[in-house]
Amino acid sequence: MTETTTPPEPDHAVRSGPHKVLLAFYALFTLAAGARAAVQLATDADKAPVAYTLSAVAALTYAAGWVAIRRASVGHTGLASVLLWVELGGVLTVGTLSLVQRDWFPDASVWSDYGIGYGFVPAVLPIAGLLWLRRQKVAGVTAS
Repeated sequence: MTETTTPPEPDHAVRSGPHKVLLAFYALFTLAAGARAAVQLATDADKAPVAYTLSAVAALTYAAGWVAIRRASVGHTGLASVLLWVELGGVLTVGTLSLVQRDWFPDASVWSDYGIGYGFVPAVLPIAGLLWLRRQKVAGVTAS
């Protein structure tokens, strides 16, 4: 008889609670930002091309964030960390520009006014992700 061994499964605590909530929000915001950008760019691109393009960039950022956070649950935290910092920088930059350069944003983007149109979730989401990653690193859940 031969014995078969299965690789150890990742810590289920890593893929529960906050991890699943983060993945759900990133999936939802990928769809919301992507649909918003697609409709706006297809129907009225000339009205606010910067804002609408930034909504498309936000959608791509959320999609990449979803993949990176999923990978981070098994220890690959580097990409997630970089993407979350880039996302936070984008939210802060676009949020600030939308307040001080109103003429650049005749219509809102996902990250305008720090995500006010989405209940400020775009501003909180990368911070929540970074805190979750920090918790993973403290718990020793990193790839060797």
